[in-house]
Amino acid sequence: MMPIRLFFALGVAACASFAGPGKAQAQPCATNFSSSGVPMVSQITYRTWDLSRKAPAAVLPVIVRAIEADGDFVDIRTDRASGTISAMQEVTGSGRPQILKVTTRKQATGTRIDIAFTVQPGQVAPEGAVRKALCDFLRGTR
Repeated sequence: MMPIRLFFALGVAACASFAGPGKAQAQPCATNFSSSGVPMVSQITYRTWDLSRKAPAAVLPVIVRAIEADGDFVDIRTDRASGTISAMQEVTGSGRPQILKVTTRKQATGTRIDIAFTVQPGQVAPEGAVRKALCDFLRGTR
């Protein structure tokens, strides 16, 4: 699993969406991926979601193990009652952490899993790498 790494850019940063055709597009996680914010000016939030046939109680530990295996996240907290996970990442040395949030909600046929990764203003994370990492976190829930 590729860790989510932040890259600082000097000057103007450009973000491109790698939404070309291919096998990755057929996966719900990758096709549900979106980002909002202005690179280097405001925070950027990367989001995606997926569905699992498993119950929320079965999904949470799988996602926590995937986040732990990534190796870049600390302060991983699980709230089973609300079906949420939160974690922080600080790989820049700036003292301004990036936040990962996972929310699970019971559905008629399983669980909907929403995941968001937020980077601070002035920080950039490559969209393709973030998409891959978030989908990797969700892969074991299917």
